[in-house]
Amino acid sequence: MTMPSFSLAVLNDAPAAFRGAVLAIGNFDGMHEGHQAVLAAAEAEAQHLSAPCVILTFEPHPRSFFAPATPLFRLTPAALKASVAAAHGISGMLVARFDAAFAATEAEEFVRAVLVEKLAARHVVTGYDFHFGHQRRGTPDFLKRQGVLNAFGVTVVDKHGDEAGAVSSSRIREALREGRVEEARELLGWDFSLVGRVIAGDKRGRDLGFPTANMALNATCGLRHGIYAARYTRPDGSVHDGVASYGRRPTFDNGAPLLETFLFGFSGELYGEMGLVSLIGWIRGEERFDSAEALISRMHEDAAAARAILAARPQRDLDRRIAAAWPRVERQAEAAGLA
Repeated sequence: MTMPSFSLAVLNDAPAAFRGAVLAIGNFDGMHEGHQAVLAAAEAEAQHLSAPCVILTFEPHPRSFFAPATPLFRLTPAALKASVAAAHGISGMLVARFDAAFAATEAEEFVRAVLVEKLAARHVVTGYDFHFGHQRRGTPDFLKRQGVLNAFGVTVVDKHGDEAGAVSSSRIREALREGRVEEARELLGWDFSLVGRVIAGDKRGRDLGFPTANMALNATCGLRHGIYAARYTRPDGSVHDGVASYGRRPTFDNGAPLLETFLFGFSGELYGEMGLVSLIGWIRGEERFDSAEALISRMHEDAAAARAILAARPQRDLDRRIAAAWPRVERQAEAAGLA
């Protein structure tokens, strides 16, 4: 699948082509349906103005900066966030390094130095709850006034929700903590996915007849331990059905959590590559078995269950475009020091 050109860069190295763009600004952790409403409004304005449409976001997440002792279960690291943006046809994503100096920047200075002087923004789009600048003094109404003073347009997108309330990253995190990946999928609008580098394991899975691609995820990952139907995207863009286990392997070592993905019908080497694991359905919680034989029997049942789930839930168009965009965007993230 051919994807439109997309550029991922840190703000200080913003491509010259992004001057005069329509900017969608926010943290966008999750790139969920509410965030996608902001992107849609920005895309519409960009088409109207015949301008590029660019996301401006922040790393690390401001909550992680201000409360480093409180772990934050991140839904979308920079490369995955950018992959969803690319799948929507956005021109690129700029990442502002959120450090002490940036946190101390007054809202007026952010508008002057970043939006006006550096990026010459033609139009800015944010969500209804976006705040920026020192002590969060930059409110949506403040941004609208600044737009009038500095000759750029401003659109503030209203709350996007359902009968249970606003779609939010917090709701998605809570669903994932309970293994409800189907609910997370509905709130995201795409299959929740995890990114990691395949590491060498103890080869126990190979001995059991289920060789796996093992990934050590960020320690803040709050995903429920258990077994999931999954799809695995390789750096070459190929997508493979499989079954994934996330947890501590209580039958054997009860060690540090690992994401272990068994790819159906695959026999090549995966060590060292970055992989994208998309979770399609929940199968069961993590269990301790009395013997390897009992575990193997259950693993065959899990594989059959995963095949049935995957057959019933083929890749949707957005998921297909995310998978197609991810390998190239991941390489850009590594080059920019954002992986």
